Amino acid sequence: MGFLNQAAQIYFAQKNFTGYLKCQNNFLRIYAERERFDEINATKEQLQDLVLKEGFSLNSKTYFTLSLCASYKGQHEVALDYAQRSLSLALTEDDKEDICNAIFMISLVYFMMGRYAEALKEVYNLHVFFQVYNFPEIRLSAKLLNADIFRIQKKYDEALNIMWEAYEELKECKKIVTHISITGMLGITYLDMGDKESARVYINMALRMVDDRNQVRLARILKTNLEKIGGEVQTNFDVLFDEANHLVVEQKIGRIDFKNQFILLDLLKLFIQNQGVIFSKEYLVENVWKQPYDPSVHDNKIYVTIKRLRKLIEPEYDKPKYLFRAKNGYYFNKAVKVHFEI
Repeated sequence: MGFLNQAAQIYFAQKNFTGYLKCQNNFLRIYAERERFDEINATKEQLQDLVLKEGFSLNSKTYFTLSLCASYKGQHEVALDYAQRSLSLALTEDDKEDICNAIFMISLVYFMMGRYAEALKEVYNLHVFFQVYNFPEIRLSAKLLNADIFRIQKKYDEALNIMWEAYEELKECKKIVTHISITGMLGITYLDMGDKESARVYINMALRMVDDRNQVRLARILKTNLEKIGGEVQTNFDVLFDEANHLVVEQKIGRIDFKNQFILLDLLKLFIQNQGVIFSKEYLVENVWKQPYDPSVHDNKIYVTIKRLRKLIEPEYDKPKYLFRAKNGYYFNKAVKVHFEI
């Protein structure tokens, strides 16, 4: 957040209030997900003071973010007012993405207020926009809200169908938080249906991916629902590999961040798709690096790369569980449970 704070100060010094508001919006979103409501209040008061002193106006995006913060605090009437202001400004500017965001926020607030018919009406209004404009993140959020309403109404089949449709669309929207939300909602829906085993699997999977520090609210919701099932956190896999979303989850470590290290991902994919198979150094170089094998060039590279991969996926580096060296190469433990999604 230090870089964001520095950027905000620079924008403010330059009287670039558009850039400054963008930074403050990001701060508010971070505070909301961390449930740091004191910081939200302080930022809101700071913005109100600056509006009076500097004479600039809050934009649609800021009112959207303020609405989100208020809704998380349970201040639904305030949240609805902010969302409606956001929509009014977006319509004035004819900004289609801001319009869709504001409509979604209105529908979300209605949902939190228990006004499900009105929430669905706004969701269906969004579908009209999505026929013309491509906003994958908003579309996915609207689908999840639609599914959640059906879940509340005990229309479980309809809810699950929408969630699985949304899951397929994740290939277009790569945000990890959306992946976590869909996975968690699947678990919560199965819990409401009485299928505790399926609920446990999906909620645990979501918890393994969630960032406890930055996604406090989401983690709390997942843990609350897990407590309803009873028992300790369990999973039926040691490693989850989601190829479409470049996602790897290890049972003890949780979500593993490969940070665009695609060679490591390709290497892991090869190993887990062929558990127990020993791959020679020559095979690895030719099939992962796509180069002709040269011992003087590649032997050390393979050693270093395998070491990096182990540090990422092994809960205890000195006591490997997954990746082993054989006389003629390397192999992945065939005894561990791997869940592979394409």
